[in-house]
Amino acid sequence: MTTDAGGGRLSAADLGAELGQRATLVQFSTAFCQPCRATRRVLADVSALVPGVRHVEIDAESRLDLVRRLGITSTPTVLVLDAAGGIVKIASGQPRKAAVLAALAAAVPAS
Repeated sequence: MTTDAGGGRLSAADLGAELGQRATLVQFSTAFCQPCRATRRVLADVSALVPGVRHVEIDAESRLDLVRRLGITSTPTVLVLDAAGGIVKIASGQPRKAAVLAALAAAVPAS
């Protein structure tokens, strides 16, 4: 499932990590989630490929406050944030690299 998620915003304090200069890929995972491992690899590859993009992984079980606030119901769930922390896209399930790159195109202004 992929949805546009205009209006929501996350800060570095919410994430417990700095935002990327151009965009941030936020992954909600759990310890025994097999698709979460594959998602981690995809997002790490994309963040290494696209300058200014950061990948932040959050343990959903230890951040129930944020999980509830965002309405996350499954793992992995990935949020694509713009440079200011605005939520541009939300997707649940294991993403494909091409889909992540397409979602980043909506978050990263053309340079």
